[in-house]
Amino acid sequence: MADAIKVLLVDDHQVVRRGLRTFLEVQDDIVVVGEAADGAEGVDRAQELGPDVILMDVKMPGMDGVDALRRLRELDNHARVLVVTSFTEQRTVVPALRAGAAGYVYKDVDPEALAGAIRSVHAGHILLQPEVAGALLSQEEGNSGQGRAGSLTEREREVLGLIADGRSNREIARALVLSEKTVKTHVSNILMKLDLADRTQAALWAVRHGLTS
Repeated sequence: MADAIKVLLVDDHQVVRRGLRTFLEVQDDIVVVGEAADGAEGVDRAQELGPDVILMDVKMPGMDGVDALRRLRELDNHARVLVVTSFTEQRTVVPALRAGAAGYVYKDVDPEALAGAIRSVHAGHILLQPEVAGALLSQEEGNSGQGRAGSLTEREREVLGLIADGRSNREIARALVLSEKTVKTHVSNILMKLDLADRTQAALWAVRHGLTS
């Protein structure tokens, strides 16, 4: 279990946390390291326990999931956050992803699919259900950054295409025969040139502009 994915559960409903823990504890490669009942406690526990992945609800009393995501980013916490919620409205979905969520699934997700989602975001992938990607794309209308596309080098366009294909930095490094550090530099340059906040926005930009394979 030394290499198991460490997961923190953040949800204000104890029955939900208990159900998630019961299922995840039977997974050979996933271990639940802690729980929290709201965003503020979730941030504190994330700093204390150093989880690899956080399962985060959006609507919670006190500090909600979006504010918790923003706080984790301010603290430079490197945990990947997978939002697990029953809310499907764009006004809920989009802010969570803008705040740095690595993925977004609904609470009625199949248990095995949830385990797969945890593994996917832990590997560095971006996980969006189709309707969620559509919500983000609709928000990008009129602000696509098309005029900045010409500022990308050919290598940066290659990296961006692989980000859109769901590749992690490690996978991109292997595919392009580069060091992982060089890939991180390319990703930073891409975000800066396109005035984007994170890999999620970069992936959606690439899909929108036909850079996917």
